[in-house]
Amino acid sequence: MQYKHKVAGYLVPSLEGMEEAAIAGMLEYPPNPDMGDLSLPCFKLSKVLRKAPQAIAEDLKAKLEQADWLEKVEAVSGYCNLYLKKDSFVQDQLSSVLSMRQQFGSQNLGQGRTIVIDYSSPNIAKPFHVGHLRTTIIGNALYKIFSFLGYNVVRVNHLGDWGTQFGKLIVAYKEWGQAETIEQEGISELLRLYVKFHDEAETHPELEDRARGWFVKLEQGDEEATRLWKWFVEISLNEFNKIYDLLGVSFDSYAGESFYNDKMAAVVQELKDKQLLEEDDGAMLVRLDDYNMPPALIIKKDGGTLYHTRDITAALYRKNTYDFEKAIYVVDAGQSLHFKQTFKVIELMGYDWAEDLVHVAFGKVSLEGAKLSTRKGNVVMLEDLLTQSIAKIREIIESKNPDMENKDEVARQVGVGAIIFNDLSTNRIKDIVFSWEEALNFDGETGPYVQYTQARCCSVLRKANDGQSTELPDGGASFDASLLLNEEAYAAAKQIALFTETVEQAMVKMEPSIISRYLVDLAQSFNRFYHNCPILVDDEEQRKARLALVKSVQITLQNGLALIGLESPEKI
Repeated sequence: MQYKHKVAGYLVPSLEGMEEAAIAGMLEYPPNPDMGDLSLPCFKLSKVLRKAPQAIAEDLKAKLEQADWLEKVEAVSGYCNLYLKKDSFVQDQLSSVLSMRQQFGSQNLGQGRTIVIDYSSPNIAKPFHVGHLRTTIIGNALYKIFSFLGYNVVRVNHLGDWGTQFGKLIVAYKEWGQAETIEQEGISELLRLYVKFHDEAETHPELEDRARGWFVKLEQGDEEATRLWKWFVEISLNEFNKIYDLLGVSFDSYAGESFYNDKMAAVVQELKDKQLLEEDDGAMLVRLDDYNMPPALIIKKDGGTLYHTRDITAALYRKNTYDFEKAIYVVDAGQSLHFKQTFKVIELMGYDWAEDLVHVAFGKVSLEGAKLSTRKGNVVMLEDLLTQSIAKIREIIESKNPDMENKDEVARQVGVGAIIFNDLSTNRIKDIVFSWEEALNFDGETGPYVQYTQARCCSVLRKANDGQSTELPDGGASFDASLLLNEEAYAAAKQIALFTETVEQAMVKMEPSIISRYLVDLAQSFNRFYHNCPILVDDEEQRKARLALVKSVQITLQNGLALIGLESPEKI
């Protein structure tokens, strides 16, 4: 039960002209529990109702005092403060969790409508480094959140599998590469060749011309160029999939830039027909001066296509194929101008759904202050990071619990979870200076802390069942909520009650860190309860009530962790 909506629904008849959602949006959680469980500031209502805020608060107090689920109501300094009946509130919250279980927190807001999310999108023949982590895990979390709220989500990995870099790679392979070495070393050898090309091109600029020539051949379907390109793609995808398997990430479409190669001519023609294209020194572009943006370059002087061409074509294809309500692009903030230009061109083409295209930007990752660059070879491989994190957790488990079963599996779950949570624990738009020490620090408000708390809940539940199960008798349906009214238990129940609202807020703001921060708060709240309130007590009714709370916390933590891409081991 979302009590904000319960209160709002109750007040709709008294606030003529206001909708339930608007009233619910005005309700606040007081910073101090002594000021109530919910509070309605009446200052904004003053203009609408033409009354003083305090007078409005008094009127609403008189109305709300009739609600049998409220303990008391106070009108103080223009605020209407509501105190819930604690036992019925706790009963509602825990019963909801225990009955809905893995669906607790979900809603059918999407009602089957489609969202397309474009994320990860690594470049073929370049390594998967920590700079690719953010788009991959933010996109994966958004997929899980939107799906949880009833949307049909199409996951697109728009692979960077086209462009002049393939001409460079072909030249580098022919000059300095060996097929056997590439087969053995994979992307690391392709990266070595790519870096070498740029080093050599600084003193031999003619290499750039040769590279452009090979890419033109590739665009024209040259047999040798196509064979080498397909080989580079296959080797790259094999390595990318190792990372995706570790992260628990998958996709519905791998249609990358090359997929649109035979579809761009029609889009270019449409731009011409709609008199949007303009020639400029041999290139073709769309002027955006009226919108305070530089022009969007569509065709280069040599006839080659660009990112704008491919992204406009991809958007049109996705709308025609999936009929999306929104198409979300999870790409770093450095590409903000590119997407503004792309979306504006689509709008100028006459497509009103251009307003449904959303760029979910995130901050860049730098390496101790230095920008990550594949050209310079200045990268931290994501596989290395994940492997080191797993190894560190394995050592911790070995020292603390050497007899534990499935140590390798748990080390993977917690080690990978630590890296994901480390990234998703801060607002996505913030830049991150990558540091091994910080990424592998497991103290404080971290993924392992939340996972350990969930495992602690499982441990308590197993002890209650003689080590056999983490389930409650009769699903925990019968418990006395009046035995959970002490400060720590009630605070944990109130934290659980925020989960559904938190998930919705994360969707609206497209901000997974909202869930990460919530999970830390819930884990901290539970641990205060755990340390101050003995659970496996002799009193049968007290024991049942406290176990119902433990199970409710465990389910909520598990659901929240799943939404941001973390697993929930039962033993750590």
